[in-house]
Amino acid sequence: MRTTVLVGRPNVGKSTLFNRITGARRAIVAPVAGTTRDSLVRPVEWRGSTFQLIDTGGLYGASEDPLHDLVMRQGQRAIAGADLIVFVVDGREGLVPADEMIARELRETGRPVIVAVNKTDDKRARDAAAEFYQFGFEPVIEISAEHGTGVAELLDEIVGPGRLRDDSQTSQGRLRDDSETPDVSVAIVGRPNVGKSSLLNRLLREERVLVSETPGTTRDAIDASLTWHKRRFRIVDTAGMRRPGRIRAGGKVELVSVAAASRAIVEADVVALLIDAQEGATDLDAAIGGEADRAGRGIVIVANKWDLMKAEGPTYATTFDDETRRRMRFLDYAPILHVSALTGERAPKVIEAIDKVADARRTRVPTPLLNRFVEAVTAANPPVSPGRKHVRILYAAQIGVEPPSFVFFTNVVTEFHFSYERFLINQLRARFGFFGTPIRIAVRRRRPAGGARRARAR
Repeated sequence: MRTTVLVGRPNVGKSTLFNRITGARRAIVAPVAGTTRDSLVRPVEWRGSTFQLIDTGGLYGASEDPLHDLVMRQGQRAIAGADLIVFVVDGREGLVPADEMIARELRETGRPVIVAVNKTDDKRARDAAAEFYQFGFEPVIEISAEHGTGVAELLDEIVGPGRLRDDSQTSQGRLRDDSETPDVSVAIVGRPNVGKSSLLNRLLREERVLVSETPGTTRDAIDASLTWHKRRFRIVDTAGMRRPGRIRAGGKVELVSVAAASRAIVEADVVALLIDAQEGATDLDAAIGGEADRAGRGIVIVANKWDLMKAEGPTYATTFDDETRRRMRFLDYAPILHVSALTGERAPKVIEAIDKVADARRTRVPTPLLNRFVEAVTAANPPVSPGRKHVRILYAAQIGVEPPSFVFFTNVVTEFHFSYERFLINQLRARFGFFGTPIRIAVRRRRPAGGARRARAR
C-alpha cells in the first residue's frame, strides 16, 4: 500500500494531525518536545483512496530526549520509503533554521512534498503560510490539526492525481502494510526494559521500533503486521507498565502510555507477557498477568534474556518454571517459553505458541460430546457447593468462545465450590485442550418445563 509520512521538527503537531486523520487517539500528544519516538502506522481511506499514514518523531529542532538521535534515524528511514511526504511546520513560530534543514533533506529525496502549516487558528499565525513558499514545495496548506480546519483540503491533496505512486514504484524499504485485518491480534506487555521492543524487532526481522537500555524507551503502542505460515498477526509493542505510584511520578506521557498498554491487552486475542529471566517473575509481572487473565485473553509467558542463564546448568529451566508457577498460580494454563530476543534463540517459538493459543481460544465443543464428558466426570467426582447442598449437573452447554465459556445447569440454585470449579476447568482443559487460554464457568438452575409450572399453578 502507498505511504504518506508526516515529518517535521519536534512539537509542531504531527501526532495531533495523525490522530485527527486516522480518527483514533493512537499517538500520544503532549506539549513536550520528543514525545513521539517510534513511527506509528495506520491505514487511511479518503474519497475512495487508501494509503498508509506514518507519524514520525521530530527531526532536528530542540529536544531534551536522550534518544533523539535514534528517533531521527528512524524518521529518516520512514522518509526513504515514502511515496509522499507531508512536511508539518508551526505557523505560530514561523520559519526557523531547523525547518530549513529538514526542507533541504526532503529535496534530496526526490519525493513529492506537501507543506502543512499547522496552528493557523492562532492569531499569531495569520498570513504565516507565505514565508514557507520559499522552500519550493507546493502546495502549502494552512491547517489546524487540533480543530480540524483545513485537514479535509490536505487529504484532498494527498489523494489527488499523481500524488501517490503505484506500489510497483514504491521503495522496497518502506514500513510493512498493516491495512488488512489480521487473523490474530497480539499485545507484547511487561515491565520496563524486559526486551519487548527487541522481541518485536526479532519477530519482524527488521528494526521496526527503537531499542535502548533506557527504561521507558517505548511510549506509544506500536502496531506491526507479521505473516507466519499463511497466518497474519497484528502485533502491538507496548510501553513498560509500572506500579500506579511510580506511573504518576512519570508524568502525563507515562500515564497515557500505560493506559494504551492496558487498552492493548483488552483489544488483543493473545498477550505475550515478557519477564526478565535474570530477575524471575515479580509481583508486578503477576499483576500484569492478572489484568490479562481478567480480560479473558490468551497468555504466553516469555522469559527473555535466557542467553544469560545458560551458566546456571541444564536443570535450571525446571527450577525457574516451578518458581514462576508458584508466583503466578492463576496462570497455570499459560505456557512458559525461554527465549533470547538478542540472539534470536527460540524466538520463533513465541509466534508458534501464540498461534496455538489463538486456535484454542476459538475451540467449540459440540454439546453432545460436552455432556458425555460431564456425565463421566460427575459420576466419579460429584459436584460440591459452598452450602453442601446435594447438587446434580443436569446438562451443560458452551455459550461462547474467546475465551471458551460454559454454563452448567443444575437441580438447585447454587455455585460450585471454588475447588470444584477449578477441578472442572482442569478436566475441560485436559480433555479438550484450551491451551494457554482462561476458561469461564457459570452455574444456573434449570427451569422446570412450562407444563410443570402450569400444573403447579393449578
